[in-house]
Amino acid sequence: MEHATAAKTPTGAQAVSRALGVLHCFRDNAGDLSASDLARRMGLSVSTAHRLARTLVLAGFLDQDPHTARYRLGPSIAELGQLSLHQRGLHQAVPALDELARVTAATADLAIRDGVHAVILVGGSVEPSTGLGLRRPLHSTALGKVLLAWAGPGEDDLDALGPLTPQTDRTLVDPEELRAELVKVRAVGYALNDGESAVGVRALAVPVLDADERVHSALAVRSTPEVLTDAHLPWFLSRARACAATLADLLLPPHQRPPQHRAAQHRPPR
Repeated sequence: MEHATAAKTPTGAQAVSRALGVLHCFRDNAGDLSASDLARRMGLSVSTAHRLARTLVLAGFLDQDPHTARYRLGPSIAELGQLSLHQRGLHQAVPALDELARVTAATADLAIRDGVHAVILVGGSVEPSTGLGLRRPLHSTALGKVLLAWAGPGEDDLDALGPLTPQTDRTLVDPEELRAELVKVRAVGYALNDGESAVGVRALAVPVLDADERVHSALAVRSTPEVLTDAHLPWFLSRARACAATLADLLLPPHQRPPQHRAAQHRPPR
């Protein structure tokens, strides 16, 4: 009997994984969710989903509406999200991105990597009412290609991305084609997204690099093919690179900044 009970009791790691899974159920901004919704999304029993949700309510990670018994993200999540943004210094990027957007009349975004996705945390694609940015598969966006092209050891395995699913009929879904594209991106110093993530959208992205030439984040300007034409790409690229250099100074500690940035900081005034 003891053995049977133990077999049904989640281990510590499994319980943590399930609790995190409950929180991830809210990632698509679907609104309030019931215990049945959580159970269906996670493939658990309703009683297990309810028990996990109640534990997260007690910790402040979820709220429960007393009238509907439905769950939403709690204040602890909001607090940690704001802390993470500020600890990364990403809030400092807002003025530079706003200026880039003003000068180029395009949407300017800054993204970091989260597993197989590029996640925009700051910029014009962040919804003001919710604070949510876009989350897109790495292989289908200019931001994602930059994050892959300058990835550090352990993050550069394309096989770890799993099947490359098409977002449009122009998405690169062949791993070898993507690999060749990333070699090209690294060689020219920027990436393009030509309708690979959404029809009628073109984007140019550049890396914000650290001293080891590993990507800290990716910066993109996004508009339409009629605006981001091949003829105008050099103009957009020069402004994106200038903004990326500014962001490297803002977001990276001095010892992690590229050598040219450190040299410029210590160069005596003329």
